This record gives sequence, C-alpha cells and structure tokens, in this order.
Amino acid sequence: MSVDAVHQSSTPGERKAREVAEEAREKEWARPSFAKGIYLGAFDVTLIHPYPVPDPEVAKRGTQFLETLREVCETIDGARIEREDHIPDDTMAALRRIGAFGMKIPREFGGLGLSLVDYGRALMLISTVHPSLGALLSAHQSIGVPEPVKMFGTPEQMQEYLPRCAAGAVSAFLLTEPDVGSDPARMNSTATPTEDGSAYLLDGVKLWTTNGPIAELLVVMAAVPPHDGDGSGRGRRRGGISAFVVEADSPGITVEHRNKFMGLRGMENGVTRFRQVRVPAANRLGREGQGLKIALTTLNTGRLSIPAIVAGAGKWSLGIARQWSTERVQWGRPIGEHEAVGSKVAFIAATAFALESVFELSAALADAGQKDFRIEAALAKLWSSEMGYRVADELVQIRGGRGFETADSLAARGERAVPAEQLLRDMRINRIFEGSSEIMRLLIAREAVDVHLHAAGELASREAPILAKAHSAVGASRFYARWLPTLVAGQGMRPGAYGEFGQLARHLRFVERSSRTLARRTFYAMARWQARLDRKEVLLGRIVDVGAELFAMSAVCTRADAMRRQDPAPGADAVRLADAFCEQSRERVAETFRRLNASTDRTDTRLARAVLDGRLRWLEDGVIDQSEGTGPWIAPSAP
Repeated sequence: MSVDAVHQSSTPGERKAREVAEEAREKEWARPSFAKGIYLGAFDVTLIHPYPVPDPEVAKRGTQFLETLREVCETIDGARIEREDHIPDDTMAALRRIGAFGMKIPREFGGLGLSLVDYGRALMLISTVHPSLGALLSAHQSIGVPEPVKMFGTPEQMQEYLPRCAAGAVSAFLLTEPDVGSDPARMNSTATPTEDGSAYLLDGVKLWTTNGPIAELLVVMAAVPPHDGDGSGRGRRRGGISAFVVEADSPGITVEHRNKFMGLRGMENGVTRFRQVRVPAANRLGREGQGLKIALTTLNTGRLSIPAIVAGAGKWSLGIARQWSTERVQWGRPIGEHEAVGSKVAFIAATAFALESVFELSAALADAGQKDFRIEAALAKLWSSEMGYRVADELVQIRGGRGFETADSLAARGERAVPAEQLLRDMRINRIFEGSSEIMRLLIAREAVDVHLHAAGELASREAPILAKAHSAVGASRFYARWLPTLVAGQGMRPGAYGEFGQLARHLRFVERSSRTLARRTFYAMARWQARLDRKEVLLGRIVDVGAELFAMSAVCTRADAMRRQDPAPGADAVRLADAFCEQSRERVAETFRRLNASTDRTDTRLARAVLDGRLRWLEDGVIDQSEGTGPWIAPSAP
C-alpha cells in the first residue's frame, strides 16, 4: 500500500494529480531533518547548534563579491526601473561584468562558486535597490538553467550551458500553463519524440515565464507521450513529464505577451508559445518522466531566494521606521515614543532579526549538505513571505498618508522619496511565488504526517477493504504504543535544560514542549479524520503554522547565541531581539493552538458552498462588475 493513500480521492482527476505529485516526491532520505523533528515531537537542537560555520575561503570570496556588488548597486537608479518598468541595458552590463549571473555556478565553469548564504546576501542587497533585480538574478540562478543542469545535467550539458549562464546568458524556468498551476497531471505542453529518437517536437503554452521575454536559454517542462523509443524495438517507454534545455531563439518559439503586475515593475515575465519546436534529445535533463522531480528538487534550494529577498526588505523597513518614528512629532513627542507606534517598531525590529535568522540558518544547513533541508527551505519560504508582508503593511501604517503616497509624488513636493507603498506591492507576490502559501502548507503537511501515513497503512485509504483496514489497525497500534509515550515528557520540562543559551533557554524549553504538543495534536487529527484528513486543509495549515513559528524561534535563539559568543557587545542586542521575537511568536503559537480546537471552519465551509452554488448571488447586487465581457477567465492554451 502506498503511503499516499490518505490523498486518494473519489474522482479520477484528483487521484491522478495526487499520484503524479507523489511519484515525484523524494521518499528516501538518510539525513536527519531538524524541522521535521519539530512536527514529530523530536526537537533536537544539536542539529542546528553550534550554529553552522562557513568555510573561511568561501566566506572570504563571498565578502569580496558583496563589496563589489555594493559598489555597483550604488550606481543603479531603482526609481528609474520603477518608472520605466524596465531594467536598463547598462545595469545588465554592469551585473554581467562582476559575474552576478554566475554567483551559484561552480568556479570550474566560470562562475563565482558562492555559498547559498552569500548568494542570498547578494539578493538581499540588490533587491533593496529594486526587487526586479532580485527576481532577475534568482529566476536565472535559483530555478533557471544553472541549477537543474548543475544537479541533473550530464558532463557535456554542464560544459555547454554553465559557462554561458555564468557569462550572463539569461535563463528562465517554464512550468506553469494558463490552465495548470500546482496540478502538473493536467499539463498540456507535449514533447513528442521524432521517429528516429534524435529529437523531440515541443508544443504548448507557458505562462508567467519570469525572464522569459529576454532569456537566451529555457528550462521547459513538457509531457512526453508513451512511445516506442528510438524505433529499435527495445520496448515501449512510459514517457511522462520531462525537462528540456531549449534555446530561446529556436524556430517555433514566440513570446506572445509581456505580463504586467501590481508590483515588481521591471520584471520580464510573459507568455511563451511553442509550435513544433525541435529540441535535440541531448538537451533532455535526466530521464523521461523525471521532469517534475527535477523541478521539485530544484525548488528546494530555489525557494531560499525569497527568504533572502524578504529579509532585505525587513532590514530596509526597520531603517525607514526608525528614522520616521524619531523625526515625525505628534502631540509634543516623536511618534515612536507613543506606545501604539512603538509596538509596531518593536514588531518590525524583532521580525527583521528573525527573517534574517531564518534565511541564514536554512541556507547554512543547505550549504553544509549534512542534513535534509527540504522542510526548512519550505518553512523559510512560507513563514518569511507571510511575515515580510506584515512588516511592509506595518511600515505603511507607521508612515500614514506618506506610506500610501508614491515616492515620485513625495519627491515632487520636496519630501524624501520613500517607496513604502511600492514595498507593499512588491512584497505581495512572495506569498504566491514558487508555491503559494496554501500549496506550501499542504506540501509541508504532507511531510509532517508522513510517519502517520506509514503507520496507518490501509487505514488511511478510502477504498481499502475492511479486512485490510483491520490488519493495518494492528500495525498502527504497535507503532503508536511505542511512539506516544515519547511525547509525554522531554527536556522542556527540566528547569535547567538548554542552560547554555542563557536567558533564551526558556524559549527553547517552550519550543520543545510545544513540539511534543504539536505531535500529539497531529496524531489526534489523524485518528479522527483518517482518510479525510487531506480535505482538512485549514486544520493542516494551522499545524504547519505552529511548526513554522517554532522553527523561527529556534533560528533566532541559535543565531543570537552564536553572535553573543562571537562578540558580547552586538551579541547582547541580538539576545534582546531574539527574546522579544520569541515573546511575540509565543503569542501567535498559543492562538494557533487554540484554533486547532475552536474555529469557524465548519460554518465557513457551509457558507463557501452556498456562495459557490450561487445561492447568495443577491449579495452581489448593487455594484458594477467591470471585468464582465473582457474575455474568458482562463485564456485558451491550445497551440
């Protein structure tokens, strides 16, 4: 029985989608995962403490590049990019000159070979000039051609493409389609093998192709139909979703539209159509049918670019909030001295420290390569994108009317051009990019309940016969008889536990206790809902959110402790920031735990059904829907 039984659905389409996603999922990992342990009630701080230390030589190269990048950034006019909705050619040339397009590419292929930590710090820096610059470089290196070729390419493919990418040949990643987002089972793009097996003919449409309109190289995901191979009679091949490196100037490729968005102006993003595009078989990455796995594996590290960019936005927001809250006077005092505003400043400061801590820990774990960091990367992306947007919103509130006014308008009337409203627009996409928050919660939840699915076996299947369920119940009983007693007591109940962390020890004890509580709550949910648990998406999301906060608390405590040991002066401030953040986070954890028991989920579900059934159409009367008559909801994607 497959462990994805809990996801089996009553409709063939849903079942097929689950099967495709499950088949691409990595199932065998020998390395431990710190974050996964949080969901299992096995909080092991030794997996992240002492704090990971980078290789000195790699760190030195990273520091030198960041200094060079800062010099270039100081020459770039971010306001011009915002006004013109375009990254100037001289900016592109400057980034190519310093090797910014090859930060993650190994040195033997012409790249800089930076660590993920320093790569993220570079994105943090350049995105504060304008976020479209971060989108350009991260789409190229985090998910574009360099990463999948580096991880899955043949020696010939690496030699062919990595030096070009390092030199500045922009690349893009093409997966999404007009009617296909997070459901790859419905992919319409096809790659049909030629009769002699020497090439594939690519047909289809790809949507939201970041860097697509200006890219020289593309990574394209397409479904290969079942076929007879190369005509040699050696058996029929299953085909499946596969990955291809495609030259963007190949005949049959058309960029049909450059998309425009509420934020990230300057980002090149469009619609790309393929009509009988001939792609040599040598350009296929990995095996046929391995494409989705390549995409998911690439995203494990690719997702870390978003926490890095968000951390930069958090630091920038703190600087603006500090300056404005000390200069702006109301009722005889700077507004920051009023508690209502001061609490927002404190939130931004504590969260900015946490955002940087979550990114740096996740990236350091990925750099070390000793642990499974998939959940850490997913949690970092989810938590950072949600909290980063809250930081941007609070900054706009602190700035008041000037937070809502554009930077150009402020400058035109003689005030400092602070693009706070732009930050809010730009930050919004991070909750959608590279997996929406809702999809990320389901992805993380799937990993969090994995052990329960193994234990439950046929109990988690809606279609298993009674006898099979009874047999699985015996096995599940044995597993839980061993596991549940481990959740009764732990280090968090010992007053002196984690004493090496000083005043932060109490927060780590809270994390350990909460980890065991979370594991018990997950077990209760599994026992209650069994095969229906996959439908309880909001409940699973809350379980994930608790774990995300516990992960963030762990990150800030270990980082603050490392800073304290390295230099007591700033280290004391780091401990103060970590303590404040943990106090705020504990409040959020308590509220989310409360909502696991008492929520409006049932009434919300009934109300949503009434809306979707059209029974509440009368509530929509009295307004003008200006979107009517402008075309279908989803553009047709057929070639």
